[in-house]
Parts: sequence; C-alpha cells; structure tokens
Amino acid sequence: MTPVRLRPEIAALPPYRQGKQASPDAFKLSSNENPFEPLPAVVEALRGAVTVNRYPDATASALRGALAEKSGVTIDEVHVGAGSVSLLLQFIQAAAAPGDEVVYAWRSFEAYPGLVTVAGATSVQVPTRADGSHDLVAMAAAITERTRLVIVCSPNNPTGTTVSTHDFETFMAAVPDDLLVILDEAYAEFVTDPDAVDGESLTERHPNLVVLRTFSKAYGLAALRVGYAIGASSVLDAARATAIPLSVTEQGQAAALASLAHEAELMTRVDRIAMLRDQVRQALVDQGWDVPEAQGNFVWLPTGEQTATAAGVFADHGIVVRPFAPEGIRITIGEPASVDRLLRAAQQVRRNSSL
Repeated sequence: MTPVRLRPEIAALPPYRQGKQASPDAFKLSSNENPFEPLPAVVEALRGAVTVNRYPDATASALRGALAEKSGVTIDEVHVGAGSVSLLLQFIQAAAAPGDEVVYAWRSFEAYPGLVTVAGATSVQVPTRADGSHDLVAMAAAITERTRLVIVCSPNNPTGTTVSTHDFETFMAAVPDDLLVILDEAYAEFVTDPDAVDGESLTERHPNLVVLRTFSKAYGLAALRVGYAIGASSVLDAARATAIPLSVTEQGQAAALASLAHEAELMTRVDRIAMLRDQVRQALVDQGWDVPEAQGNFVWLPTGEQTATAAGVFADHGIVVRPFAPEGIRITIGEPASVDRLLRAAQQVRRNSSL
C-alpha cells in the first residue's frame, strides 16, 4: 500500500508523552499535577456549567476581564487558551515560519522542540548551566537575524530553577526590541525566591514580552485546560488569529472564574506544597544529592546515564517519576504520604550507584 505523504519532520517527531500512570497502590509523581481535590466552589461551578449543547463564549470575556483586573492590565492585553502550551504554539506560529529560528534553553519543557517543528521553524537549543539554570548571556548571543522568538522558562521545567529579575532585565536590554520574548511562568505561584522574575510586572515596560500562566498547576484545573497570556494587544491579536476557535470550554471558564474568586484559599494550598517541596529537597541534599534550587512544584535529580535504572528503583517503591534520559528525573511534590517512599527510593538509588 502506498504510504500517505506527510511532512517528513512531522512523521519523525515523537508525540508528546504524558507522565506514566500509577497503580492504585502507588503515587503518581510523574506529572506536575496538584494533589488537592477541587474546591467545593469549583465543583459547584462545574455543576452549573451544563449547557453543553451551546458553544462557549469564544472570547472568554468574563474570564479575561477577571484576569485583567487581577493583573492590572486591559482586557485586550489578556488572551485565554486551552492551556499555556496551546498558547505557546499560537505565538510560535504567529512569529516563526520555515527558515526562522526559535531560541530556548535545554533541557527545558519537553514540548518546546515539537511545537517549533510543527510551526516549520528551527530550534536553537542553548545548554543550561551545570545547576540547571538558564544561561541568558549565551541565549542572547545565540540570537541571529533569523531568530523570531525566544522562550525563557521560569521556574524551568524540569530542573526547577528560576531566572532573577536582574538577569532577565539585562537579557531584555540585550535582545532586539522587535524580537518576541515568551516568559513561560507555568509554575510562578510556587516561587518563594524574592529575587525571581515576575513577568506580569514587566510587560508594560517591554512591549515585545508575553507572559504565559496556567490554571493547571497551582489552581488544580489540569483536566480542564485553561491557560492565559499577558502582553501587548497587537501581539496577542496575532496569536488569536492562529487559535483554534472555541477551544476553551464553558466548564473550564467557569472553574477558572470560581478559582479566582477563591484564590486566597488556593494559595494556602500552594504554600503547603512549596513548604513540602523545600523539605523534600533538603532531605535529598542531606542524602548527598546535588538538587538544584527548586521553585516549582517538583524537584530534579541529576541521575545522568543511570536515569532509567533509577526510575525503576522508584517504581519498585511505588513512586512513579518522570525520567528524562540521559539527564535526570523529575519528581512532583504530591501527597505528604508519598514522601517517605520517595526518600527511601532516593536513598537506595544513592547506595546502588556511583551518583
């Protein structure tokens, strides 16, 4: 049978792989999910969003209005999409065409290479530093006349490191004013480092900057797929032109609005996750692990060539992790009951290897 003709770069592209599911007696720490159940107010909002025979508000006007008020911007400076990753694809498609380049740190979010390839552009991956942080000086040096977009991920997924405000401002001063910069802040709510960049406070000064946030992590709405972008309306309009219409459901919009109305309660949960993250990281450091400063809802273990073996040890202990061979393992901070198993597994990996 004659094969269907496809773009060769797409045919060779591996699909995005979700974190491995866990058996009933194990803890799934392979996806950066929020372990808390939805707030009762969110559940109630979902129960009220039952008009599934009608299309949702394509502009998500109520949600954009609430986000604009929260962020101190106009409604036109907010764009809502089906998760921040879908928004990122829209911006890449709006800015980069075949022959153009997109610069980002590596290792960073695993979806970046695929999104760039789908848009027909070329990835320029700049190695992270030894501690897993962005080398913004090297990233600025990698910009050429072909560069159309730069992605900065803070906290960086999967290493958990942040970019400081000073370093980011220095970076923005070094890049061309007409070059689109995306600051991917999917884990911003978990950040406790006062020196870390806060993109929402910078978009007014930098019209070429767009900040991405999501309701999937801190707000615990991963299954509903709601993300948002903040930036200049002209840039957001270009992304809106590439978007799949009606991709944010009524249920997602209702749950996001209810979450914003009860944000203080949700941020109390975030504080508990961040505190547990710091405790887990310190315990791993005490075991002898070289764990980067963690500022997301996860920690990173640099297991190198022994990544696959280490992931197997964690699985034997009932801990499902996310391996990124041959570099390391990302472990989400989940239920408190998972911590003892996690640390026992990590200790066994240390004993059984040369790490």
